[in-house]
Amino acid sequence: MIVCRNVSKSYKMGHGEKKVLRNVDLVVNRGERVALLGRNGAGKSTLIKLIGGVEMPTSGRIERHMRISWPLGLTGGFQGSLTGFDNARFIARIYERDYNDLKAFVEDFTELGRQLKMPVKTYSSGMRARLAFALSLAIEFECYLIDEVIMVGDQNFQQKCHHELFEKRKDRTMVLATHSSGIAHRFCDRALILQDGHLKAYENLDVALETYAKL
Repeated sequence: MIVCRNVSKSYKMGHGEKKVLRNVDLVVNRGERVALLGRNGAGKSTLIKLIGGVEMPTSGRIERHMRISWPLGLTGGFQGSLTGFDNARFIARIYERDYNDLKAFVEDFTELGRQLKMPVKTYSSGMRARLAFALSLAIEFECYLIDEVIMVGDQNFQQKCHHELFEKRKDRTMVLATHSSGIAHRFCDRALILQDGHLKAYENLDVALETYAKL
């Protein structure tokens, strides 16, 4: 499972600070698909990054008892001067995967062709997102952290993403940050709502979506 205990997150702004998360408690069990709902700026992506270890909480503790992905859609982890293939080689080393297998998957999934031999700093945001998503799926995680920013590319590419993630890996744990009730209803079992830095869990997905619609 994943456990957040009294987690808070603040950012310094000038001489003051902005509190994004306030004393968040959360338990996500193995195999659950949990929607993380909230308006823009509510702190959904921040909580996803904290769970994934991309950022550290200001206070509180996060326990991870599963192999957790980095946030799908996160494109800031690339070395811009390296090519797409070189970044794939680096990921293969970290996660002890065969580079040739990982390279073949990335090449097929991204459909970026010769661009994979170019420095990532020359990529458009959409190309970077394709590479990030492919690398995330090339490693078999027990839990996937998903930011709605993964909805990139044309309709065919989005369908490919959905098939790889929600069909081929339907037995995995997922935390999906979104502000779309439709996506939450389609892919998730229960929901969390972030508002004013506070998190409230709902076991009944329909009740959660009805509550969220009133915000």
